[in-house]
Amino acid sequence: MKTYIISDTHFNHSNIIRYCNRPFKDIDEMNNAIINNWNRIVKKDDVIYHLGDFFLGSKYDLKDIVNKLNGTIYLIRGNHDRLTIKSYEESGIHILKNAPIILEDYKVMLSHRPLPDTMIKEGNINIHGHIHNKKLEDEYDNSLFTKSKHKNVSCDVTDFKPILLKDIIKDGDIK
Repeated sequence: MKTYIISDTHFNHSNIIRYCNRPFKDIDEMNNAIINNWNRIVKKDDVIYHLGDFFLGSKYDLKDIVNKLNGTIYLIRGNHDRLTIKSYEESGIHILKNAPIILEDYKVMLSHRPLPDTMIKEGNINIHGHIHNKKLEDEYDNSLFTKSKHKNVSCDVTDFKPILLKDIIKDGDIK
């Protein structure tokens, strides 16, 4: 079993293509590319932490997307995850309600939005999404957010694929 991380897939969200300049002609192409990338990497018995903004649409469309994805999905809800907790759980997603989530073995804190340095536990880094393909220093006050304490895993900067958690920790950079 391996552990992966991804954020901001925005399945079924057509405006995200334009907003983030994603290289897809429509949501079908985007959804299929992310699903294919995901399933090439993530196996059935793997764990994947999704750090928010998973999907837009109905609970029926959500279930259809989730059924196509490998692994056990744990979701920290983002600002676009608007369905009820029950809808996510009925589709097979496990909701993590007390974000940020601390993974002690890895010395990481998982959140949707970047955490201010004062919220990051000593010796840990914050793995987050939310900023898509923007730079942390362009979005947040540099006096409150130190770049070296943060790793953005928005799919826009991970080639639309999940990243192995060990690789983020080992190299300090997303591959």
